[in-house]
Amino acid sequence: MIEKVVFINRCAKVVKGGRRFSFSALSVVGDGKGKIGIGYGKANEVPEAIRKSTAHANKHMVTVQIKGDTIPHEVLGEYDGGCVLLRPATTGTGLIAGGGVRAVLEAAGVKNVLTKSLGSKNHIAVVNATFEGLRKLRVAEAYRNALKSEG
Repeated sequence: MIEKVVFINRCAKVVKGGRRFSFSALSVVGDGKGKIGIGYGKANEVPEAIRKSTAHANKHMVTVQIKGDTIPHEVLGEYDGGCVLLRPATTGTGLIAGGGVRAVLEAAGVKNVLTKSLGSKNHIAVVNATFEGLRKLRVAEAYRNALKSEG
């Protein structure tokens, strides 16, 4: 399993004795063969927040359809303010992606893809938008089989 911590946020609460810090962690878990999960965890210590987020990601894994080492077609993933464009690329192009998008695609096992983040720069929104984009993907054979079973 590929586990990647995308972002750790520190939050301060002002109390009588000073500041009390808590942490939240956003992580991505995948098997590199099309199964990915996204987790979010909060705790008073960083390691505990990371552990909670990876446990959440493992619990909520989904299978996405990838074609070889790229994606089957162009897709636009949207979540809250995040908007991510994913475009298939030929072998040798590599992962042209940054930050959270790269982490999600690496965990899913995608090796050649072009991406562009169009909306918010918020890590949670961008990661979830990438995840939604990957969930929208359909392979031609699966689509044909679905049409045959209907008609």
